[in-house]
Amino acid sequence: MTTIAAPLAFSRADDAPRLEWRAGTRLLIQRGDTELIVQNLEPSATAEAVRFPAPWPRRYGHCAVSPSGDLAVFAGLHALHAVDRRGKIRWEVRHRCWTGCAGHEAFTEYANERDHRYVGSGSAAFSADGTLVWVHIRGPLTCDRGRGADEWLVIAAEDGTVLARAATHTAAAGSDHIPHPDPGQMGLTIGEGQDGSALRWGRWNGRTLAIDSFGYEDRFLLAVSPTGTFSRSPTTRTPWPFTGSPTARWKN
Repeated sequence: MTTIAAPLAFSRADDAPRLEWRAGTRLLIQRGDTELIVQNLEPSATAEAVRFPAPWPRRYGHCAVSPSGDLAVFAGLHALHAVDRRGKIRWEVRHRCWTGCAGHEAFTEYANERDHRYVGSGSAAFSADGTLVWVHIRGPLTCDRGRGADEWLVIAAEDGTVLARAATHTAAAGSDHIPHPDPGQMGLTIGEGQDGSALRWGRWNGRTLAIDSFGYEDRFLLAVSPTGTFSRSPTTRTPWPFTGSPTARWKN
């Protein structure tokens, strides 16, 4: 059908580029070691790509881009950074390190530590309208006390306010968000290494965050249709929003 040139050559990027269709916008996204590049593919958009400086190399976390392409969120081992097009940090949310260490203020402090190089991580995604950021982290937040445990956060994209949070009852090696056309819903697949893969579905009603757990432990979500009517996993084709009985439900 067509050919699209990637912003970075494979020799300069850690991963293949990905395409995202959000709110009528098509974005080509590619993550290098030092920058995140976003190219708007709409005919009316400017041909110049937006480049967000990365606070740490790709192996140390996950990133997400707003539907409008004007804000990037980097989910690292110790913190979340929201970066605008000028490279300015709009907000930061710090949390317990995925390695369980006492914490670091800058990437240079742990760049050469093996424990930080081979460790689990979370992920982040914007809601369909770009107003929310859903983030899977190793809690608690730095303002809390207690032992580390996986948490799912709903954050205001504008200023980084944590609107809601709830435990996922998992021990993640990695995770991946699957957005839903409804800004108040989000899918989350959590890989737990040899313990399997857990599937969670979040619902934010403006006041509370409810998390549903579906299916068996070896199941993961691949995609949700643009209409939000169906989801797709390797073994199921389920009407969404789900109308059956989930195995569990938790609220914050």
